[in-house]
Amino acid sequence: MALFFLFVDGIGIGKKTEKNPLASEKWKAFSWFTGCEGLHSGCEEVIKEQRLFKKLDANLGVVGLPQSGTGQVALFSGENASKLVGKHFGPFPYSTTKPILRKRSLFHKVIEMGLKPHFLNAYPEIFFQRSEMRDRWTSTTLMAKSAGLKLNSLQDILEERAVTAEIIQSAWRNMLGLDVPEITPEDAGTRVINALKKYDLILYEYYLTDKSGHEMDKDKSEEVLTILNRFMIHILENMDPNDTFVMTSDHGNMENLNLKTHTRNPVPLFVKGNTAPFKNASSILDVTPAILEVLGMPHPSKG
Repeated sequence: MALFFLFVDGIGIGKKTEKNPLASEKWKAFSWFTGCEGLHSGCEEVIKEQRLFKKLDANLGVVGLPQSGTGQVALFSGENASKLVGKHFGPFPYSTTKPILRKRSLFHKVIEMGLKPHFLNAYPEIFFQRSEMRDRWTSTTLMAKSAGLKLNSLQDILEERAVTAEIIQSAWRNMLGLDVPEITPEDAGTRVINALKKYDLILYEYYLTDKSGHEMDKDKSEEVLTILNRFMIHILENMDPNDTFVMTSDHGNMENLNLKTHTRNPVPLFVKGNTAPFKNASSILDVTPAILEVLGMPHPSKG
């Protein structure tokens, strides 16, 4: 039994309008969970034994627009980073929340259980150079590094063990000039399936949804959602029935291309597999505890 955690940056649950690219029957992966046309506020929550869709609060009792820095710390730890800081902050972790990622993240807790977590994203050399020079890491890379996990690089892509930020490796080839082949979303999905045979928890981060939302670019949004949809469908159709799939976000954004900013809309939680630990989830703070429960850690409220 293993769990795949797909973190999709910047997708909220907004009204079904022409400016909401998520609200479309084209996105079969979303519709499988919601039972309606893609993802929008008119979709009712679904709580079944093997399939779950819930609407999670990402505001966490703090005024203002949720941001990635505090939102991701909260999501990957179960601790309210926004309240700790006294505001929403991003895109990188705030100084007072970094210790959470360095010592008490989801990765740390999985390792303490005697299990093996794995961060599937790969990064080009230029990312490592810039991050080390500035000593400024994203939430996911900081917690992976701090937990002693390897950060994947070019060699891991060439050996088909990791997945790039845009899934299909096109940016590495076309923008960075690296000698890597362009692959299909299904090829990338197969790498997830293979990794689930080796590790107990797999995390993959897809941030281009947030980027296209900030750019208010409908065509780009359609492009990144098409890739994500195919990636998800391949995993959902080919994963071991004993494994669990979890997808959620840190804040809204892409669901309203009229805005360049984030939103205060709820974010989706999709689960296929062991849905029981997620049934009472109400905010992004509840995701990490539920994942740990799926992997075998008793829920605090259950003793």
